[in-house]
Amino acid sequence: MKSFSQLDEREILAVAIDSEDDDHRVYMSFAEDLRDRYPATASLFESMAKVEATHHAALLRAYHEKFGPNVLPIRRTDVRGFVKRRPVWLVRNLPIDTIRREVEVREAEAYGFYHTAAEQAKDPEIRKLLNNLAAVEQGHEALAFEIEAQAVPRTEREKEDEINRRMIVLQYVQPGLAGLMDGSVSTLAPLFAAAFATHNNWSTFLVGLAASIGAGISMGFAEALSDDGSLTGRGAPLLRGIICGLMTALGGLGHSLPYLVPNNMPNAFLIATGIAGGVVFVELWIIAWVRAHYMDTPFLQAVFQIVLGGVIVLGAGILIGAA
Repeated sequence: MKSFSQLDEREILAVAIDSEDDDHRVYMSFAEDLRDRYPATASLFESMAKVEATHHAALLRAYHEKFGPNVLPIRRTDVRGFVKRRPVWLVRNLPIDTIRREVEVREAEAYGFYHTAAEQAKDPEIRKLLNNLAAVEQGHEALAFEIEAQAVPRTEREKEDEINRRMIVLQYVQPGLAGLMDGSVSTLAPLFAAAFATHNNWSTFLVGLAASIGAGISMGFAEALSDDGSLTGRGAPLLRGIICGLMTALGGLGHSLPYLVPNNMPNAFLIATGIAGGVVFVELWIIAWVRAHYMDTPFLQAVFQIVLGGVIVLGAGILIGAA
């Protein structure tokens, strides 16, 4: 995978061509899905899709003039900095808010791409084209808010609050939730394996502490290096890495701390394990609720993914430790 700064002008145009074609097809898919429920919004998507097709044609023409007919097969997924998305456009009858959020991310990403690419381009004609496309995509960002407003009218104050909420989700909730999920689930197996292998609270706590800190450092670096925020608007990578790392460590420490119960207490192991099990239960349900509330994941699906997955990992750790 290449970083954006490593792309030459030919690769930049190839990525842009693929991106515009993808956006065109996705917007037409949204228009088809919304035509019966929100015909005005469907028409808006058709108009946006036509604009993307125009962009695609202009980029393809510029590419052929500069580099010939063979368009490099490089895509957004080959470049570090673009958001990795679930293919929500394959789902029928999507909530209007989910569609609006997808458009918001795509248009903000497109503007960031063209704006940064124009600064990086040396050819004056290519630079002019990229600057023009950046200006159009910046205008499309405003359309993202009109999409939902056509179905659910909002006051200006509500719109501002919604923008702030989405930015908080993008910059803080997402990396924090990713860390909490990893820390809460990934440390279960080593912690409970150590617990049932040793029946020693202090030794178990040390294993949990090491696993939590190690996972926090690993996840922090992974989040900070995954996206510099220049194209996605997700904020400073250092801040996201710190949030993700701290939440990962916290997720693991939550069920490790009960093993600070002194070994010399009567039934110390059973007490610590019972408390740790209760903490795990609460952690997994909190994660499921946050995913459902902030990440547009159906609650039952979130429960199935997180709670059931956590229980399986917990069971594996117990079986390994008791073997």
